[in-house]
Amino acid sequence: MTRGPIVTAIRVAVAVLTLGAVVYAVVTNWADVSVHLGQISAGTFLLSTLAALVGTWLTMLGWRVLLADLGSPLHLAPASGVYFVGMLGKYLPGSLWSVLVQADIASSLRVPRRRTAVAALLALGFSLLTGVAVGLPAASYLIRRQADGFDWWTLFALPVVVVLLVPRILNRLIGAALRLLRREPLEHDLSGRAVLSAVLLFGLVWATFGLHTLLLARAVAGPDVHPHLGVATMTGYALSVSLGMLTVILPAGLGAREGLLTLILATAIPLSAAGTVAIVSRFIVTIVDVACALFGWLYARRHHLLVDRRAEGLAPRA
Repeated sequence: MTRGPIVTAIRVAVAVLTLGAVVYAVVTNWADVSVHLGQISAGTFLLSTLAALVGTWLTMLGWRVLLADLGSPLHLAPASGVYFVGMLGKYLPGSLWSVLVQADIASSLRVPRRRTAVAALLALGFSLLTGVAVGLPAASYLIRRQADGFDWWTLFALPVVVVLLVPRILNRLIGAALRLLRREPLEHDLSGRAVLSAVLLFGLVWATFGLHTLLLARAVAGPDVHPHLGVATMTGYALSVSLGMLTVILPAGLGAREGLLTLILATAIPLSAAGTVAIVSRFIVTIVDVACALFGWLYARRHHLLVDRRAEGLAPRA
């Protein structure tokens, strides 16, 4: 067996085992989980879903800003078609399938594949760095296992994140990465305006997803709300998803995100309630992803973005 199939088999096995562990934890604690599920009203569920939907759209806008600054501005509708269809690729083991799918679809709009791939990877990088910055207080909760403020030493990571987002340093890192991958350099560097816009947009992404989590957490917290519940939820989602991005062998961080979020929220609410929030959050986010992908697919299908133009003798520019 060659290396490729072995790595794929390992990724699938880890994903199955992780998902199995999550399912087992839910089943064994179902009595408590079912009680908390009943505490989430339809109104809370809908508001949480709306917050997740806004966060997902803001993510697309951040990617669109980066792609435009690299030289390929797209109107909102075609950008949605490209981004949301490719987004489902993150649910496959490896987490980079979305980059390949987006590059393939965008080529039908005369966007160079390399440029789309770089924009997608940059979007992931911005999301990761801003998520870590927002999630720093939750790191303290995760280590200390209690939500009573946060340790000052966690702020040491903040300057590192800020420095990496300085346009001059960021552009040098991008150039070094492309040289390492033996790829041609970008036509021009990212502008400071694009970097600032992307940082603000991805910051709003984490704020809306934090609100999405907070709505669920307050519903299951009971009458005595922990004073640090808001901080735990608003920062815990960002940290758990960001660290989940690093587990590339898991599809969309499946299992890792839920486990981390449960541990963080358990510092402010009961463990069973925290697990319920993590599970319902994953369900809502997945439904939103599928709905957005359906919208994107319908647009792409209607405008023939899914047709192989090379078969028509209209090969996109490299």
